[in-house]
Amino acid sequence: MTAKGDREPTIHELFDLTGKGVLLTGGAGFLGSAMSRALAEAGASVVLTSRDASRARTAAEALPRPGAARHHGIVLDHMDPVALERGFAEALTLAGKIDVLVNNGHEGPPNDWTTVTPEQFSRHLANATGYFLLARLMRNHVVERGAPASIVLLGSMYGQVASYPDAYEGICNASPVAYHALKGGLIHMTRHLAVYWARDRVRVNCLSPGPFPSEKAPAAMVERLCTKLPMKRMGLPHELKGAIVFLASDASSYMTGQNLTIDGGWTAW
Repeated sequence: MTAKGDREPTIHELFDLTGKGVLLTGGAGFLGSAMSRALAEAGASVVLTSRDASRARTAAEALPRPGAARHHGIVLDHMDPVALERGFAEALTLAGKIDVLVNNGHEGPPNDWTTVTPEQFSRHLANATGYFLLARLMRNHVVERGAPASIVLLGSMYGQVASYPDAYEGICNASPVAYHALKGGLIHMTRHLAVYWARDRVRVNCLSPGPFPSEKAPAAMVERLCTKLPMKRMGLPHELKGAIVFLASDASSYMTGQNLTIDGGWTAW
């Protein structure tokens, strides 16, 4: 029993997303696909997005369907405000309601600090504009419904600490300065939105992955990055699954305005 005498929810109930509608941008990508699977496995009906319609549909069709969950893949470009509103409206039509938003979509980084142009830098920061606009649509939707919601923004360890120049030197471009500016801004935007929307029962948190390189990452760079980590290895996509379900579910019901870092100890040094 709780302090008020109500029945205490079980751990299974706290993490259960059955009956919840989730919108996850970039859900067909390297990390997005793992998070989409996690949310589906927890019982949610997932609408995942991509800029490629066929890729979105294929990814949605591959998701597990426990119980009555239904999944959809749609086109949504969070860098385009008009397309963003259109995509959100389509997601609502398909799912009926959205209870959880995961802002994961990302337009790739520009050149590093040595060659990045003003236009490239500004374009990269526009990822944050898309995150905010979609989050505001989500907040307005649930307030109109009189329902609670969880919003998760994807940050990065590189929104908290600088990169090591020697990890990239002689192998590939340095970690882009615009990426660091973007991710640091997203972490702080999380705090700002959380305090304004708490009264609306809208929780806003940030999930910041550490080094989770795809197979396209240069092997020599990955080897160097491993030397910087207490755990001496890179992260695997499935190692974000528990974190995203925690943030999306009632397991984190008293958590808002926080940044959860999954980085193998990188930022602990």
